[in-house]
Amino acid sequence: MSDPAVIPVPATPVPEWRQYLRFAWNAFSQSVEGGWKFYVWMTLLTAVFLVGANAWAVQVRDGMALTAMSDHVSWGLYIANFTFLVGLAAGGVMMVIPAYLYHDEKMHDIVIIGELLAIAAIIMSIMFVVCDLGRPYRFWHMMPGLGKFNFPVSMLTWDVIVLNGYFAINVYICGYLLYKRFRAQPPVAKMYLPAVFLSIVWAISIHTVTAFLYCGLGGRPFWNTALLAPRFLASAFVSGPAFIIVAIQIIRWQTGRMFGEGAIRTLVSIVRITILISLLMVVSEIFVEFYTGGSHTGAAKYLYFGLHGYHELVPWIWTSIVFTVVAVILFMQPRINRRPLLLNTACLLAFVGLWIEKGMGMIIPAFIPSTLHEIVEYRPSLTEWKITAGIWALGFMIYTLLLKITINIHSRKLKDASGARTITPEDSLAMGDGGV
Repeated sequence: MSDPAVIPVPATPVPEWRQYLRFAWNAFSQSVEGGWKFYVWMTLLTAVFLVGANAWAVQVRDGMALTAMSDHVSWGLYIANFTFLVGLAAGGVMMVIPAYLYHDEKMHDIVIIGELLAIAAIIMSIMFVVCDLGRPYRFWHMMPGLGKFNFPVSMLTWDVIVLNGYFAINVYICGYLLYKRFRAQPPVAKMYLPAVFLSIVWAISIHTVTAFLYCGLGGRPFWNTALLAPRFLASAFVSGPAFIIVAIQIIRWQTGRMFGEGAIRTLVSIVRITILISLLMVVSEIFVEFYTGGSHTGAAKYLYFGLHGYHELVPWIWTSIVFTVVAVILFMQPRINRRPLLLNTACLLAFVGLWIEKGMGMIIPAFIPSTLHEIVEYRPSLTEWKITAGIWALGFMIYTLLLKITINIHSRKLKDASGARTITPEDSLAMGDGGV
């Protein structure tokens, strides 16, 4: 007597959210695998990060007395880096504007690189704010429902909202598009395009709100200028593209694939314009401060030439000006995009010059002289430099891993739980038809 026929039971479909979690875990676990160059790079970054983490632990234990900040200069290297990184995050989405508003197909290949940069930069900027708090557990005072959020009066509250919102938008866009790429499915336009266009507005808002946070402080005349927000945006649209130009070339070098040549030309054109605008605004500020004079020019005099024998920031700001001017000259060279050494030098000089100008040259001078007309100079302590280096190292680690995940997906190296590789038909950094 034969056994009755066995009726196959259909497999229960795996929920989409569970597949996404599996994808995220596999993407992360496989992103830490690589060759010896990758391990050397990550080991160096990890070592620097651990030094910074130890310094921060000591700062939390012993208090902010380990820093060079005081009652007179209450914002220092941490907030200087925060200001610059907010601009870097905003500039990272500069590729979205030509790609989607002007339908520049060349930019579609590298938009994801800018979105990932925005994620890493926002994480770093938030970490600098946490370090500046001194006692991180007091952060709950800024949380709605638990503390006094002071919305919509406080500009600091607006800054918290736009930073976290911008971070969430970019995480959603990158996560959705990379997941669809992994599944070899075309992205649904209505699922990500609204977020892409929202990210453009949000990128402008995060740096505008940060500028309003400073220029809204009436007791600091150095910041009381209507040009502060435009200056922040202009410099953001220099630092972001400059960083991405270098990142594209490093990816080319490591993967051996030539891509983004047209995008680099577009980014160089953007930097050529925005760096001139940024420099023009700096010159305009200098003219107003020194030609018209007035009772509130002490901070500018201290910054550029020193005041009453105090000149701690003078080397910083003139280094920034020299770097920026040299970068302008280099960017104006014809066919600079075909001369990698010259291009990378220009990008590095512009990046460092703007880091100084928006940090040590923008935040610190507003406190000198103080509201009591006393001059108390500020020189970052070793603890501050260690923590700063540690946060930057962590940011580079995050950006490296995010880029590696993206490259693994696009080069069909990422495996799912069953060991099957991604089955995307093309091998490029474009995010599918019409995608990022």
